[in-house]
Amino acid sequence: MNVRDLFDLSGQTALITGSSGGLGLAIARGLAEAGAAVILNGRDEAKLTAAAHTLSSAGHRVTTSAFDVSDESAIEAAFDGFDRSGIAIDILVNNAGIQLRKPMVDLAADEWRMVLETNLTSAFLVGREAARRMIARGNGGKVINIGSLASEVARATIAPYTAAKGGIKMLTRSMAAEWAAHGIQANAIGPGYIVTDMNRALAEDAKFDAWVRGRTPSGRWGVPDDLIGVAVFLASAASAYVNGQIIYVDGGLLAVL
Repeated sequence: MNVRDLFDLSGQTALITGSSGGLGLAIARGLAEAGAAVILNGRDEAKLTAAAHTLSSAGHRVTTSAFDVSDESAIEAAFDGFDRSGIAIDILVNNAGIQLRKPMVDLAADEWRMVLETNLTSAFLVGREAARRMIARGNGGKVINIGSLASEVARATIAPYTAAKGGIKMLTRSMAAEWAAHGIQANAIGPGYIVTDMNRALAEDAKFDAWVRGRTPSGRWGVPDDLIGVAVFLASAASAYVNGQIIYVDGGLLAVL
């Protein structure tokens, strides 16, 4: 197989959760440009329709599936719908996530659970449904979870997010341990400080912006497109012997003191 073919996703179908904007939409566009048909997911059907139009206007094959990734019944119904439509998910990107900044002493249990359910439990639930079908088909597959710098290090006021993203690292390893025998590679991407709507206020805070630029060897914030290369790599045959890993795309931040 030549190098070009290693990264070719033609004939593959990818489901990307939380992909009506931000990191998820950038990853979806990258997978589509590599040849995959993509399924965008989110809860806001209007935003999904607009995002799908952006991709389809560029000539990509795209559909949408609106469901709440923290709702087990909704996830199962969505996959049952894929089955009825003859859609086989070859690549799953568990990207959906939320952030909540609050000191732990002020954090309510319901708030803790909301972040864990959305950022961690959803990856288990959606991953489980995708893997069940991948295993039954016998053709293998790819699961890509989205971690974070918080999979390794903590900051004040984001305890549930840090716990969830630390869990993503170990969930990814557990997926590899159980599913590798079925030809499924499960890996994760750990973004650094990437400018998205979720953290735009931080990027626009002069003090925090200066800290990120000074702390990051690359001297800048990341942009969503910085994740495309590693996402295509992990979704493709090029990563056939890569399993249970988390690849940090952080401008070198974790590499230095």
